[in-house]
Amino acid sequence: MALMAKKTPQKTFNDVLAVLGSQRFDVAPAQEGAKRSSKAFQVRKYGCAAEIAEAPDGTVEILARPGLLLNGEISRLLDRGYQKFFKSSKLEIPATADHLRAVHEFSEELKEAAGATSLYNEALGTTSDVYHYDRVKGRR
Repeated sequence: MALMAKKTPQKTFNDVLAVLGSQRFDVAPAQEGAKRSSKAFQVRKYGCAAEIAEAPDGTVEILARPGLLLNGEISRLLDRGYQKFFKSSKLEIPATADHLRAVHEFSEELKEAAGATSLYNEALGTTSDVYHYDRVKGRR
């Protein structure tokens, strides 16, 4: 007799909001912007944040990837080869090991709460949003 893998049902958006609240995430309506829906929420923990909304199928859609909060704005992780930086529209700071651990822990907890797949390379550590290497600048 062959064993069949159980298919876990996808969590609804409201289920995910309840789980996030029970895991001490701060959940608040996101500020409306050009791409933001009025039903978007910003979730925060460990000095990090992401924006989520309800997808058309009733599950969770991530509108803004997890990042460190800099002056209330979710920053992007930039890798310049020799150093990682957190960059927002008005500020750029060098990423410390504590910052990277906080973003990594926040991302993993958010994925687990949403029932999303955790990828191997992301589970090993923090992945950057943008990669800029000086050594290859200007090459074709």
